Amino acid sequence: MRFDLTDLRLFVNVVQAGTITGGAERTHMTLASASERVRGMEADIGVALLLRDPRGVQPTEAGRTLLHHARAVLLQMEQLQSELGEYGAGLKGHVRLLCNTSALTEHLYEALSGFLAQHPHISVDLEERASHEIVDALRNELGDLGIVSDAVDLAGLEAFTFRQDHLVLVVPRGDALARRRRAALREVLDREFVGLGGAAPLQELVSRNALRLGRRLAYRVRVRNLEAVCHMVAQGVGVGVVPQPVAARCAKSMAIVSIALTDPWAVRNLMVCVRRSDALPANAQLLLRHLLGSS
Repeated sequence: MRFDLTDLRLFVNVVQAGTITGGAERTHMTLASASERVRGMEADIGVALLLRDPRGVQPTEAGRTLLHHARAVLLQMEQLQSELGEYGAGLKGHVRLLCNTSALTEHLYEALSGFLAQHPHISVDLEERASHEIVDALRNELGDLGIVSDAVDLAGLEAFTFRQDHLVLVVPRGDALARRRRAALREVLDREFVGLGGAAPLQELVSRNALRLGRRLAYRVRVRNLEAVCHMVAQGVGVGVVPQPVAARCAKSMAIVSIALTDPWAVRNLMVCVRRSDALPANAQLLLRHLLGSS
């Protein structure tokens, strides 16, 4: 086998992206070059490394073995880069950070911008996912750090408290519930909702807990961001569930009222989690310390 570091980095990026196209983009090469390299790797060892279907790719058993060793080799190279100091100044470190909706929209940008300003040689690949998907990705070594709700199973991971993240119900001013300070999701299951579009992790969380109560939420409209949820609620379109900081900020300019949700899943902490902190690449360790120091 004659794999070089570019081959290994490409393969890790392809598996993380779920497509050869995405892996090529992350490795800064053309799709044709990336496809040829992957085919060459498979020809070199004589077995398929990827299962291909119209939705993307997944590693085979051999591919998972290569993924494990490729990440180990790339980790060693990052550690070598860090230890060489000024000799490695021409190289660029990379950290893959996965986070849920609340962390991304309300808590992360300020902390992350400060880190990037302090470390101009490090780039961060930031991806929004549901908390349960993040912990699975970390366990399978498909990310460096994750920020998740403490409502998910963190077994096998190291976890550190990052922020409090309480979800609230938002209703229009003048609504029958507007004078309430607390309410449970079951009390509004008959109402029409304003939600986030696509497969937004926060909306999946709310919908999943409604199903546990035996009901499917009726969405009057789905919008692109949390501010738009609050805006539509203020117009009387329906009610919504958003993080408390979003509701507090939007209430200054919109006719909405926030009500604390009493459901256990709505009162939570955001946790920074890793597979093993002592095995993180040097750049990821720097980001971990920065995030915890900004708490």
